[in-house]
Amino acid sequence: MTAPPRALLFDVFGTVVDWRSGIAREAAPFLARHGLRLDPHAFADAWRRRYQPAMEAVRSGARPFTRLDTLHRENLDAVLRDHGLDPAGVPAAELDALNHAWHRLDPWPDAVAGLLRLKARFVIAPLSNGNVALLLDMAKRAGLPWDAILGAEVAQAYKPRPEAYLRTAEILGLAPADCMLVAAHNDDLAAARRCGFGTGFVARPAEYGPGQAKDLAPEQDWDVVARDFGDLADRLGCD
Repeated sequence: MTAPPRALLFDVFGTVVDWRSGIAREAAPFLARHGLRLDPHAFADAWRRRYQPAMEAVRSGARPFTRLDTLHRENLDAVLRDHGLDPAGVPAAELDALNHAWHRLDPWPDAVAGLLRLKARFVIAPLSNGNVALLLDMAKRAGLPWDAILGAEVAQAYKPRPEAYLRTAEILGLAPADCMLVAAHNDDLAAARRCGFGTGFVARPAEYGPGQAKDLAPEQDWDVVARDFGDLADRLGCD
């Protein structure tokens, strides 16, 4: 970038919050209650593996825009069937409560303090595939100090579709060049760069658990590469 950004827009799942540990924590009592002999982290991984295929049906136009809460709920039913539990035999309220585990994820240890420092100089907001209600609940619980919460249904597009980035900038009244995406995922940053965004990479080597093999290091010359959000604030000149 030739000039500092006005807004920092953040990928959320994996970059700001630890989805894998949070889902495993909330799934453990459910699995035990229903006699499923499945490691909770393996369950979290199986649920997450359906994330991109579900959104691809929307991105491709095979189905109209559908909020992530709905996609997560459909994916939950499918994962349970895969492991021999018919979701029709589980009270809907119990399934909905487990589905809302995605609303109750914990931030990485550096996230809140780093965001507060960054907020003093920049507009900060999520640029996530999550929906507004999900991101709002998450922020209230975790203390994420966003200036605005723009869920994917505001842009009516899922990343890495260009509309997800460009409409978010437009809603904020900013040019793409005024925005920097901060993410732990190289493919997300590549899509943002193609839209004219600045790019900030923060590695999260524990996102996928032991043996993580991707996104351990920057794969392009991103504008900023930082160890964590505190280091990002340092590199962007925040107090």
